Amino acid sequence: MSPAAPMQLSPLVQRFVLHFGEMGSRWGINRTVGQIYALLFTASRPLNADEIAEALSFSRSNVSIGLKELESWNLVRLSHQPGDRREYYSAPDDVWAIFRTLAEERRRREIDPTLSMLREVQLESPSSAEDRHAQARMKEMYGLIVLVTSWMGDMQKLDVASLEKLMRLGSRVTKLLEVKDRLASAIGGGDKAAKAEKSKKVPAKSTRAKKE
Repeated sequence: MSPAAPMQLSPLVQRFVLHFGEMGSRWGINRTVGQIYALLFTASRPLNADEIAEALSFSRSNVSIGLKELESWNLVRLSHQPGDRREYYSAPDDVWAIFRTLAEERRRREIDPTLSMLREVQLESPSSAEDRHAQARMKEMYGLIVLVTSWMGDMQKLDVASLEKLMRLGSRVTKLLEVKDRLASAIGGGDKAAKAEKSKKVPAKSTRAKKE
């Protein structure tokens, strides 16, 4: 099997790789890991660790550490090629699959531990007014996180076509909710008016009964 030609990053790909590395550091991942993933995401074929190191001018050890990190996030696929004992890496083809994996992994690593802690503090007995205030605030945070994660869980269950349709609705969802609220308000207002009118009639009957 003939060796692949050395990788030369085009200015377009290089710009994306560098930017992804910068943004990765802001998202809480190592810059090296971000650049490796950006390279795999844009590559037209699976790459081995030596090719990644050469393309990004990274040391082989840094590439190995970065690939292990990406594997722990389930963001790379491992494959082998005939006649080659080296491991080859690629990013999932489906961008929605990448999004779902990222959302699930961040929930497992960041959100779940926070929810566990917030549940535990709700079971404690506050010993002062300050603790009662703090506990109440934590309860509000817990409720919000549960609401958001439940919504995200429902979104994760949708197939890609349905998820795309839902996201394309955009501001129309807000308008639909506003119409629903107006209808509920109108119906509620009508019910209140009917009850008020009915309550006015009841005393009138009892007054006539007394006169008789």
